Amino acid sequence: MSVGGANLTPREIVSELDRYIVGQSAAKRAVAIALRNRWRRQRVTGDLKDEITPKNIILIGPTGVGKTEIARRLARLAQAPFVKVEASKFTEVGYVGRDVESMVRDLVEASISLVREEETAKVRARAREAAEDRLVELLAHGAPPPPRQGAMGFAPPPPPPGRLGDAEREKLRAQLRAGTLDDRMVEVEVADAGPTFLRNFSGQGMEEIGVNLSDLFRSMPGVSRTRRRSVTVPEALELLAQEEAGRLVDQDRVNREALLRAESSGIIFIDEIDKIASREGASRGGGPDVSREGVQRDILPIVEGSTVTTKYGPVKTDHVLFIAAGAFHVSKPADLIPELQGRFPIRVELEPLRQEDLVRILREPKNSLIRQYTALLETEGVALHFTDDAVAEVARIAALVNSRSQDIGARRLHTILERLLDPVSFEASDAGRSRDEVIDAAVVKSRLREVVEDEDLSRYIL
Repeated sequence: MSVGGANLTPREIVSELDRYIVGQSAAKRAVAIALRNRWRRQRVTGDLKDEITPKNIILIGPTGVGKTEIARRLARLAQAPFVKVEASKFTEVGYVGRDVESMVRDLVEASISLVREEETAKVRARAREAAEDRLVELLAHGAPPPPRQGAMGFAPPPPPPGRLGDAEREKLRAQLRAGTLDDRMVEVEVADAGPTFLRNFSGQGMEEIGVNLSDLFRSMPGVSRTRRRSVTVPEALELLAQEEAGRLVDQDRVNREALLRAESSGIIFIDEIDKIASREGASRGGGPDVSREGVQRDILPIVEGSTVTTKYGPVKTDHVLFIAAGAFHVSKPADLIPELQGRFPIRVELEPLRQEDLVRILREPKNSLIRQYTALLETEGVALHFTDDAVAEVARIAALVNSRSQDIGARRLHTILERLLDPVSFEASDAGRSRDEVIDAAVVKSRLREVVEDEDLSRYIL
């Protein structure tokens, strides 16, 4: 199975998602088929290929059941550009806020980062070799001595450095690779980030400017583009390797490839789409419903397929896959405008998490919370062990608190484990502390009893 590639079968995609997400088989099947259909479309010949559009998906379910994680893991499997946006952050054209086209610009930026990383990986060995050559020269000549004031108040120029012989060069290179020079400091010239004051502006008007003003100011005459930094040898090697990789990578080709990949395989995850649904009777009461339908109508052409102007060039959204998600507690998908409903033909309802699901979430995923906390405390030399009855008790408390207050799904496990492991995390660095920590059901009950029994307190703390 070619994990990480775009040619996975639907069964293989579901199998990979199972490694990180518990349950939700219907949602996994839907996104797996959608991803496979992209692979199939690429192999269709003739004019029909352009007519085949993605089948966008709406994931319906409460928070914390895996909607975002399914979309994010899918994008990683497909090596596809991915962005997550919240529909409630957008406003109708004419109001203050982000315009909907910014989601496409964000997708292009994500695509450029993805392609640049791939291209940088291809030249990493050459870049590191070139960086070693530059660093060897720096180490050979050393840092320039501080200027000495002459009799007339000026500093004489330093003597020209001698040429480094091949034998000395190889000796320094061997020491560099062996790590014996790691404690030495060298001065390197690094690119300056330039003016950053424009980054504080994020209004709709700024997003529509086609020229990157930060780059414009950086390229003005008299603006320094580099500065000297005194760093350790390993840091210098990393900085120089990044600079050399930037020279070896063809940025124009990266931009072209990134635009094509954003158009053909980009995934935009629109969360909280239920927040812009016009609830029945909401507008009659004069509530903040004035721009909800307007936002939907602004999103519609992007989902249908349109051309968005970015600073890297125009981007067509005809074949971008849109995955929308929402709890739909108050509203329902039918409250969206009919045109937008029609652009999301696949609807999947995710199941609420039960107690047995929470047990599996704590144990089974490759990135489970127990594995994360164990790895964190292991860095302090503390061996953390959870017994089976402790895991069951944590899941029981999480399900109980979810039933009493707002159901936030698996996210409740984060708050409970933080409360449970607070003493261990605080004392882990203390000298003389026990290096083994066993968490059983009795420990869970004793540390969480007061909070769980006091329902009002649990609403605030858990």
